[in-house]
Amino acid sequence: MTEDLLSSYNDAIIAEFRANEGKVGGNFAGAPLLLLTSTGAKSGQQRINPMMYLADGDRWLVFASYAGAPANPAWYHNLVVHPDAVIEVGTETVEVTAVVLQGEERDRLYAKQVELYPGFGEYQEKTSRVIPVVALERRS
Repeated sequence: MTEDLLSSYNDAIIAEFRANEGKVGGNFAGAPLLLLTSTGAKSGQQRINPMMYLADGDRWLVFASYAGAPANPAWYHNLVVHPDAVIEVGTETVEVTAVVLQGEERDRLYAKQVELYPGFGEYQEKTSRVIPVVALERRS
């Protein structure tokens, strides 16, 4: 998908999410979805990305799968450089800090996501990189 097509696809999901209290149809129907607003690593501009998440206690886990592409998605790089972000979950807006998970914790939680959504296992098989897992923790 070209950058322009991806942008208009994401824009449509964002609009549907906001119009329907966090619920969308299509490929994401019934899936836990949030909107992540991060700060561009290079541009400093605000970027909004819809993505699936896994609730883990009082934090939200997101997966930098990029559908198995060879490189991590831009939003991941944005969070590494600027870990403070904002998410929209349902009708709630939450200020969060991103923490990249490592080792056993990362492996265990990625496996849990694969169990729930096998497509994430297919993404890992398509790439040689280890797909990052990022915990979004509520800022107090």
